[in-house]
Amino acid sequence: MPTLGNIWLFIGASLALLLIPGPAVLYIFARRLAGFVSILGIHAATLVHVIVAALGLSAVLASSALAFSAVKSAGAAYLIWLGLKKIFGRSEIPGTETGLKAFGHARLLRDGFVVNLFNPKTALFFLAFLPQFVEVDRGHAAMQIAFLGLIYTCLGIITDGSYAFAAGTAGDWLRRNRRYLTAERYVSGALLIGLGLTAAFAGNRGSSQS
Repeated sequence: MPTLGNIWLFIGASLALLLIPGPAVLYIFARRLAGFVSILGIHAATLVHVIVAALGLSAVLASSALAFSAVKSAGAAYLIWLGLKKIFGRSEIPGTETGLKAFGHARLLRDGFVVNLFNPKTALFFLAFLPQFVEVDRGHAAMQIAFLGLIYTCLGIITDGSYAFAAGTAGDWLRRNRRYLTAERYVSGALLIGLGLTAAFAGNRGSSQS
C-alpha cells in the first residue's frame, strides 16, 4: 500500500473534488430520494473504472518505468487542462426536476451504472488522477491503484449520499442561482489546477521514497 502520508494526501485531494457541488450533485438533488439508488449505480461503475485503471497502468509500469512517468505527467497536465477549461468555459445550468419520470429502483440503479460506465471523461479522470499517488518503489502498483480507487469510491458514496440526504429546496436554489454557478466554475477550476500541480509533486515525492 502507499505510505500513510500519501494516503491522507489522496483523501484530502479526493474530498476537495467530491465536495464541489457541480452538475452531477445537482442531478442527485433533482432526483431527491431516488438519488440514493442512482448513487449506488454510479459508483458501482466507478469501481469498474478503478479496476481497468489498475490493470492498464500496472501493465504500463511493467513494460517501462519511463512510460509510467510519462503517463503521470500527462495525467497531471490533463487535470490542469480540465481546470482551465472549467474556468474559461460557460457555466453549466442543469435541468430542473420537471420531466423526470418515476422509475423503479432497478431502473435507477441500471441507468446510473450505464451512464457512468460509458462516460469517457470518468475513465480519463481515473487514468490521470490515481497514478499521481502511486509510489513505484513500494511495488504492487495495481494493488495501490485499486486501494486508492476503493477509498475514492467510498468517499464518493458518502459525499453524494450526504447531498442526496440534504436534497430539497437547496437543490432548486442552487440550480437557479447564477452567482453560485459562476462561483462553482471558478472554485472547481482552481481546485483542479491546484490538484494537478500538487498531485504531480506528490507523485514525484512518493516515487523517490523507499
